[in-house]
Amino acid sequence: MKGSQILIDTLAGRPAAALMRDGQLDDLLIDPPDDVPRPGAIYRARVDRPMKGLGGRMLSIPGGSAFARQGQDLAAGASVLVQVTGYAEPGKAVPVTLKVLFKSRYCIVTPGAPGINLSRSIKDEDARARLRSVLDEFEFPEGVGVILRSAAQTAEDDALADDLADTLDLALQVSGATKGGPELLLDGPTPDLLAWRDWSDVAASDVILEPGCFDTHGAAEAIDELRQPRVALPGGGHMYVEPTRALVAVDVNTGNDTSLAAGLKTNIAAIRELPRALRLLGLGGQIVIDFAPMAKKDRRSFEQTIRTALRTCPVETALVGWTPLGHFELSRKRERLPISVTLS
Repeated sequence: MKGSQILIDTLAGRPAAALMRDGQLDDLLIDPPDDVPRPGAIYRARVDRPMKGLGGRMLSIPGGSAFARQGQDLAAGASVLVQVTGYAEPGKAVPVTLKVLFKSRYCIVTPGAPGINLSRSIKDEDARARLRSVLDEFEFPEGVGVILRSAAQTAEDDALADDLADTLDLALQVSGATKGGPELLLDGPTPDLLAWRDWSDVAASDVILEPGCFDTHGAAEAIDELRQPRVALPGGGHMYVEPTRALVAVDVNTGNDTSLAAGLKTNIAAIRELPRALRLLGLGGQIVIDFAPMAKKDRRSFEQTIRTALRTCPVETALVGWTPLGHFELSRKRERLPISVTLS
């Protein structure tokens, strides 16, 4: 089916959202187990001991410990607001930041980081002028900033103003709750809210809320295929994406193509497909890729292909580079739980 659709259903008894583009599963969000803090959740935490050598602080939150890379100067026992930035690795503290922000469909409100900004992707000057006129209707408290997201460009003025007012009210309410012991102040967004917030290019008429829609619209079959590590590539090649305790290993193979350009062609196909595969599998951390053999002279231009492929991926990913053994490494934010965990 041509076009994009958002499907809201359940998987393994948990709320889930799927993004379909031209009949292909492009993204998948699954609610974590009840005892796992969702990314985006905001806590009032208690400052504990400093982590010597890591330059951060351990903190206490309801149900466990958290770690912030900032806050070296905070006094032990003090209360501070923190926001969950990702999922904890097994046996480690929940990663959090002291830079709390409030993200909605059209805007991001940033207490403690003043300034009025528009997304750099909004390049039309008339659109920017219109959006600034909406912002001019607001009086922002001292120390509070706002960023208009790219989706604001197509929003009606009233819808944008309502979204901004609601997000600002929420930010002021939560950021003022600084006194007291460890407490969850704002839970992280559920899959349906994340889909509404971040998949903003999909029309409301293409959001399907019917129970069982994963089965009727092809998502269930695609999700079932994720249980296998083999990912088919255009041109006949394939790759294996397999998580280990320390890293995610990716092995790229040319298949039956024995031409001189087979390695480069397959590697290009693999890196274009890899961001989607990692999103769907919920994998992050250290990614080590064993590309198919190709000439060293092609590496520099191929690195630009890697950057282009990763540019539109919503999960933050950094290029680390080539290893002495010829592998390529990426460092990817642990923004999601592995699908092997969420579907277990």
